[in-house]
Amino acid sequence: MAVDTRLFVAMTLVYLVIIIGLGYLGYRRTKESDDYMVAGRKIHPVVLALSYGATFISTSAIVGFGGVAAQLGMGMIWLTVLNIGLGIFIAFVFFGKRTRQIGHKLRAVTFPDLMGKCYGSPFMQYAAGLVIVLGMPLYTAAILIGGAQFITSTLQIPYTTALLAFAAIVALYVIIGGLIAVMYTDALQGGIMLVGMTVLLVLTYIRLGGVVEAHTVLAGMSDLVPEALAAGGMTGWASMPAFGSSIWLTLVTTLVLGVGIGVLAQPQLVVRFMTVKDSRALNRAVLVGGPFILMMTGVAFTAGALTNVYFYQTEGVTALAAATNGNVDTIIPNFINASMPDLFVVVFMLALLAAAMSTLSSLFHTMGTSLGFDVMRRTGTEKATMRPIRLATVTMIVVSIVLAFIMPGSIIARATAMFMGLCASAFLPTYAHAMYSSRPSLRAAKMSLATGTAAWFAWTAFVHVKESAALGLSNLLFGVPAVLSAPWQDVDPLVIALPLSAAALLVGWALDRHEVTADTEESAGAA
Repeated sequence: MAVDTRLFVAMTLVYLVIIIGLGYLGYRRTKESDDYMVAGRKIHPVVLALSYGATFISTSAIVGFGGVAAQLGMGMIWLTVLNIGLGIFIAFVFFGKRTRQIGHKLRAVTFPDLMGKCYGSPFMQYAAGLVIVLGMPLYTAAILIGGAQFITSTLQIPYTTALLAFAAIVALYVIIGGLIAVMYTDALQGGIMLVGMTVLLVLTYIRLGGVVEAHTVLAGMSDLVPEALAAGGMTGWASMPAFGSSIWLTLVTTLVLGVGIGVLAQPQLVVRFMTVKDSRALNRAVLVGGPFILMMTGVAFTAGALTNVYFYQTEGVTALAAATNGNVDTIIPNFINASMPDLFVVVFMLALLAAAMSTLSSLFHTMGTSLGFDVMRRTGTEKATMRPIRLATVTMIVVSIVLAFIMPGSIIARATAMFMGLCASAFLPTYAHAMYSSRPSLRAAKMSLATGTAAWFAWTAFVHVKESAALGLSNLLFGVPAVLSAPWQDVDPLVIALPLSAAALLVGWALDRHEVTADTEESAGAA
């Protein structure tokens, strides 16, 4: 993307100085393990809301999912609905309050630690930590890729240099300052993102002749849908795909449900509920978090779909045809570069950098605490100390960097949906049971976590064709890219694994109840 490089570098240097200053402030305020792990449990509600939103919204939402909206249309807005309804309201009001109360009572400092203490089981802590350690590097690598691609295209520096420098800067304040530094920098980054997306919405509508004119033109472009997309069920950029079609299944099950439901069980988001001192702070955070998520995802998806109007009016082609090498991740940057004033291009680039850094810092912190506290602690260290956690954080950062060099470039949106789907399948029923049961069943939790994780991996490796074809296991063992044909191969693993995980929880709970009842009757008979 062509920008005024000197202006961008100058603004970026000022931004990085502030980030480093906030990281140092976090370091000065980190006196013990609780400060490093849960920010001392005294974060301001506005900082919580901005940190939660900035962590949730990364370059994947703005560039990756914005590009998907340009390809598939305004149906992506349903993801915004779920993000606000589930990711903010349900998450904060129904899960957040219980998480804060129970987390404070049990002195839990990570999501796996919360699960282990709720169920009185070191296995649950270890298993949940292991899922994070094995699954989160995929998502982290995708964020690294997005940030490095953006820096490379903006500053015209080598990709390897951009990726390593990007990871090193974020790693510095995460390792030294812990969650306090992460949340302080998140709040600043969230503010920058909010300014950038607000201006993007206004300028997009001005450029396209107003709200009504822009959407009227978009609705009239249905006859321009590419043949391949039309054959898959797409009906236009202002309408939903045909019900049950392959594109409908991808849009609804993978993008809308996968991310919309998956956000409820994201370990890096759950731990933020334990950083405030009371439930009133969570109520106040909702008032900031809801509008923030609306502006982040709603603007990205709306502007993404409307890029079709711009490229058709200026170049006579759809947004997908205007994408560089057919890569949907280039649509939003191409649109910004071609249609926006130079100053805003710089502001938007800074917003993208902030989005990538805010998510990346939280993932680094979560992976490090999961490995250093929840997994490795079982084999030796009994007390939470910062040194092994910092060493574990460095280890997970190195693993993520290696993955970023291996993975393909156009994987941002898919990796996001995959990780969120895995978390929902493995953790959500168990998490809900722990929060709302007075005597949570360990057997039910083990069955749910194992079933959800196994079902998600099996469906991903052998059925969901976008992943199974790339992994090659199905082809190696059965001679076909996916063991089931359409429409099943277009159904996201979450849609299968989450119900199975919930069913396993109910079965385990019922078995426990049956045994308790039998023991009670036996005791009564003996008496």
